[in-house]
Amino acid sequence: MIDTDVFKRAESLLQTCRDAGVTIATVESCTGGLVAASLTEVAGSSSVVDRGFVTYTNEAKNELVGVPMHLFEQVGAVSEEVARTMAAGGLAYSNATIAVGITGVAGPGQSENKPAGLVHICAARKDGDVVHERCMFGGDRPAVRKAAVLKAFDMIAALA
Repeated sequence: MIDTDVFKRAESLLQTCRDAGVTIATVESCTGGLVAASLTEVAGSSSVVDRGFVTYTNEAKNELVGVPMHLFEQVGAVSEEVARTMAAGGLAYSNATIAVGITGVAGPGQSENKPAGLVHICAARKDGDVVHERCMFGGDRPAVRKAAVLKAFDMIAALA
């Protein structure tokens, strides 16, 4: 189900995390669970993957990982602040060492006056290390989602 490039990158990330003794939780919006699905496509991933949250709506982000509703009104769902809060919520509502939050506009079209391809990704560690990237990916919906998955892998690896 997962393409070969993503599968190989997932295998590599899982080994990096095993070697570092860290576990992962995902909090995904525009990727719809593809980070978790890509990781769990690899046999033995349960030694690293703790859980995944698909939080496609603002209500889901609020109810499942504690993103305050007022944040959506202030800065919009596709924002650094929401991505950071999603990652923090992933840590708070899991047993993972590292959580990644992903929110964006996969396209086509746009949302909240934000262009297709705009994605905010935040990876956070329980010990306090946090990295965030504002990404502008090109291509169609599948290309944006794949690029976001691969960027999330890179960011998780950087904290492992």
